[in-house]
Amino acid sequence: MVENSKIETLATIGPFAHLRPGSVVGSKAKIGNFVEIKNSTVGANTKVSHLSYIGDSQLGKDVNIGAGTITCNYDGKKKYRTVIKDNVFVGSGTEIVAPVTVGENAFIGAGSTITVDVPDDALAIARGKQRNIHQWVNKKGLRQKAMEHPTSEK
Repeated sequence: MVENSKIETLATIGPFAHLRPGSVVGSKAKIGNFVEIKNSTVGANTKVSHLSYIGDSQLGKDVNIGAGTITCNYDGKKKYRTVIKDNVFVGSGTEIVAPVTVGENAFIGAGSTITVDVPDDALAIARGKQRNIHQWVNKKGLRQKAMEHPTSEK
């Protein structure tokens, strides 16, 4: 669905994408399946992968937005803008909490929650370190409980 938006030459829009009012998709940009773009500019040759939300944002050229990325633009009172400059790579499952500027040539690691500006040429990783608790299931008795109450297929 396209509402009061502009799609430039050779841009592609995937199925079930929604371009809300005030959006501009640049030349040769690619918008994936189930992507929502609201009041944002997507630069030339930029890719926004499936299941992403880009709201109140300015994306430069040659940017890659990984699947499931969200620009979090509303704090309950006010909407803020996100700026992602040229040649940026954003890993899948990232949340960018506006107002934030991501500098040119920056990388953001998958699964990060970005809350402060990222400088040019930097790698930003903002996620908790994985911790594996060995034998946790057995200590809690969860395996036994699951076996006592198996799900039935109907």
